[in-house]
Amino acid sequence: MRARQNIFKSFANAFTGMATFFLQERNGKVQLAVAVLVCLASAFFKISLLEWMMIVLCIGFVIAAEMINTALEKLCDLVHPDIHPTIKIVKDVSAAAVLWLAIVSAIIGLIIFIPHIVKLLQPLVVS
Repeated sequence: MRARQNIFKSFANAFTGMATFFLQERNGKVQLAVAVLVCLASAFFKISLLEWMMIVLCIGFVIAAEMINTALEKLCDLVHPDIHPTIKIVKDVSAAAVLWLAIVSAIIGLIIFIPHIVKLLQPLVVS
């Protein structure tokens, strides 16, 4: 039986995993860039605390799902490097979970940002 890892080593491993995801994985870089842009837009529009909470939850869920998807894909590639119908299903469903969360998050983003954008553009339309 393996010795139990201390809590600091566990956190260090988790931070290493985050760094690997954001620095080496294309989707990690894309998700981080989108998250930064959404946070900048949120600050620009001075969204409410409740809106910020929804934005942070959406960002957290999408990035976490993408991390799990990446981990599953790496594991699938290690277990069965060749094309395999079951592995394809695992990868496709895992990617679909990320897509689903991204779509729901985009809808929430539209619900939050459209009124702010309309308010910003209203003086231009009235003139």
